[in-house]
Amino acid sequence: MRHGKKFNHLGRKSAHRKAMLSNMACSLIEHKRINTTVAKAKALKQYVEPLITKSKNDSTHNRRVVFSYLKSKNAVTELFREVAVKIGDRPGGYTRIIKIGARQGDNAEMAMIELVDYNEVYTKDSKPAKKKTTRRRSTKKAEAPVAEATEAPVTEAPAEEAPAKEAKKAPAKKKVAAKKEPAKKATAKKAPIKKAAAKAEKSKKESGDKKEE
Repeated sequence: MRHGKKFNHLGRKSAHRKAMLSNMACSLIEHKRINTTVAKAKALKQYVEPLITKSKNDSTHNRRVVFSYLKSKNAVTELFREVAVKIGDRPGGYTRIIKIGARQGDNAEMAMIELVDYNEVYTKDSKPAKKKTTRRRSTKKAEAPVAEATEAPVTEAPAEEAPAKEAKKAPAKKKVAAKKEPAKKATAKKAPIKKAAAKAEKSKKESGDKKEE
C-alpha cells in the first residue's frame, strides 16, 4: 500500500527509479538541458537541486555525498568545478521546466528541463537579483538627499538677494536726481529776473539824475 507516499513512483520500483534519476541528473549536469516527460522532469528537479546546493561548499564530505547519488566521477567533477561557480550567487531555483508539447507515439506531455544560468536567451535581459536591504539602510539613503536639498538653498540665497538690493537702490538714486534737476531750473529762471530788476533800477536812477540836472 502507498498510504501517505506523496512522491511520484513513475511506474517503477525504488531501485529502478533511483538509478533512472541518477542517470538523468548526470546527463543534465553534463549537457545542461535534456528532454523528458513532464512527470520525470518534476521528479528530477526535486532530485538534483539539493545536490547542486551541496556543490556550493567544495569539501571532501560533500563530494562523497553527491557521488553516492550520481555514481559518476565526471558528473561530480563537472558539478563542483563549473556548475557551482556559475550558480554561486543564486539562492535556489537552479533548474527550469519548459513544456514542449505532446509526444507523437503515446501523446505523453514532454518538457525540457535545463539549468537556468546556462540559458543565454532568458538571462541576457533579466536583471540581477537584488540583495535584501534592511529598513535602517533605506532610511539613511532617503535622508541623505533631503539634507543636501535643504543645504543647497542656504548657500545660494545671499547670491540671489544681492541683485535685489541693487535694484531697489537704483530707482532711489534716480528719484533724487529727478528732484534736484527742477531746483536747478528754478534758479536758472530766477537769475534773469534779478538782472532785469537791477537794470530797471539803474535806468530809474539815471532818469532821476537827468531830471535833477
